[in-house]
Amino acid sequence: MKTKTLSVLLLMTTFIVAVSFTFSKQQPKPWPVPDKNAKMANPIKADAASINTGKASWAKNCASCHGKMGKGDGSKAAKLTTHPGDFSTAATQSQSDGALYYKISEGRDDMPAFKKKISDEDEIWSLVNYIRTFKK
Repeated sequence: MKTKTLSVLLLMTTFIVAVSFTFSKQQPKPWPVPDKNAKMANPIKADAASINTGKASWAKNCASCHGKMGKGDGSKAAKLTTHPGDFSTAATQSQSDGALYYKISEGRDDMPAFKKKISDEDEIWSLVNYIRTFKK
């Protein structure tokens, strides 16, 4: 009887931990962006050239975590502490260009800061333009 009770408790504990871990990956913590950054306008027109630049940068710097189509299903996503998110959702698409630029530049937690790795600001703005193509 004791063994059966311990087994049930162990099973329940494992289940609770697994659910908690899954939930924590699905509910990202708020990522505040300073107002001055959120209000920044994208100086790069979202034309074919910019989107192609953003797509190339995405493939090189972002797809391994965020996935080819921004669904958060890249090859490294499962190894991250936080889920990289689905960029096609209204929650991402409703963010200002300045907010997306800030998050790419500054990073947080598993998301590295790309302001040094991508030193060309226009390339980061082109990434923002490319992210806009992920709309559902």
